[in-house]
Amino acid sequence: MDQGTASPAPRRSGAASRLTRRKPVEWLVTESGKGEGGALRRSLGLWQLTSISIGATLGTGIFVVLGEAVPEAGPAVILSFVLAGLTALFSALSYAELAGTIPVSGSSYSYTYATMGELTAWVIGWCLILEYGVSVAAVAVGWGQYLNELLDGTVGVTIPDALSAPPGGGGIVNLPALLVILLAMVLLLGGARESATANAVMVVVKISALLMFCAVAVTGVRAGNYTPFMPLGVAGANAAAATLFFSYIGFDAASTAGEEARNPRRDLPRAIILSLVIVTVLYCLVAAVAVGAMPWQDFIGSEAALAGIMEEVTGHTFWSVLLALGAVIAIASVVLAVLYGQTRILFSMSRDGLIPTVFSRVHQRTGTPRVNTLIVSAFCGLLAAVVPLGRLADATSIGTLFAFALVNVSVVVLRHTHPRAARGFRVPLSPLLPALGFAFCLWTMAGLDLVTWTVFGLWLVGGLAIYFTYGIRHSRLGRVHEEGR
Repeated sequence: MDQGTASPAPRRSGAASRLTRRKPVEWLVTESGKGEGGALRRSLGLWQLTSISIGATLGTGIFVVLGEAVPEAGPAVILSFVLAGLTALFSALSYAELAGTIPVSGSSYSYTYATMGELTAWVIGWCLILEYGVSVAAVAVGWGQYLNELLDGTVGVTIPDALSAPPGGGGIVNLPALLVILLAMVLLLGGARESATANAVMVVVKISALLMFCAVAVTGVRAGNYTPFMPLGVAGANAAAATLFFSYIGFDAASTAGEEARNPRRDLPRAIILSLVIVTVLYCLVAAVAVGAMPWQDFIGSEAALAGIMEEVTGHTFWSVLLALGAVIAIASVVLAVLYGQTRILFSMSRDGLIPTVFSRVHQRTGTPRVNTLIVSAFCGLLAAVVPLGRLADATSIGTLFAFALVNVSVVVLRHTHPRAARGFRVPLSPLLPALGFAFCLWTMAGLDLVTWTVFGLWLVGGLAIYFTYGIRHSRLGRVHEEGR
């Protein structure tokens, strides 16, 4: 066995045993940070890890998807944020325990590999590609909307629809979306510490921008805008929660930094929970002010709703331009943090042999998976340039929910198989809270429409085809088992 890792005990090579073979926790921890030709660098502390989580989360639900969620729920979108946040919280607790027990870059892919076997891990990894890669593209599309708001308010010109919207959305190609992904790529190529510092600065800016919005827009709140509070019923609030769950994927981005954290067992659980609390409070606060300041029907078709509210409340463009600037920076940080997470998950899958080794090749000078970053950025940039936003957000939600559901199962399984393993955090009231997390994920998935389920099903079929034609034959764990027979 290479890289100084211990070989797992030989097992029978039957079809069922090959699909359910589990990667030992000790092996996962031992190979942490090691890649092809180099190693990742441990340079991230608690604040950087928390900023990665906030950076990947705070912005999408408020600056982009709010315009889609409010027409689904009306003023009850506030409850939708709470429901989505509660669903995320149960899963976040499970993530926190697993991140403190298995501090590696693969996130839920690695957790399920250690608890439920290779096939399940592959499915989760494939879902994470949907979650991270597609969400980068979706967020980048929304970034272009606020860039136009900023340009219009400062220089009086905007990028024409043909060059700022994808086919099907009134344009030919979305150049701003492509641009922001390429900028994030440049930062990531510089190194994890450098990109984390840039992200931390952007996080401070985006929090300040949202607090400024609340302070200004609250002067335009009208009580009548909150009634009827639930015009589309419970079903509408649930449907909006499913859409808004897309906005909570950030906390698991911290778990993808497990091999670059200085003290992962201590800091990863803290970063995950702290970031989710901060984000949920800000989401609910901003949503409450937004629907109070503008009738919910006026959100229909608006992807830059907050800037419009600022202009309507104050009667001046200055505040909306300032908010648009904050949004441009905020959404750029989401692209940066989520793109980072995607590259680290592919790094882990590649190291296990399930995808080509090029994704786990580490550049010796920067300590980053450089080729991986270039490939992922090119793919996400192309996706952002030619695919509309709405369907991307829903497809990301269902992939995220499926992964989160199995993470809640994984924490219970690991408690049973490794009861004495060192843990930086333990989920309270286990297995009750993981069970609630699992149930909430399934309930929220049920709120997604048939088209989204169909897209998800086709995505899984494609992933299974790749696994059975490539992954199962190149699996490092599989080779070890074959050699030990």
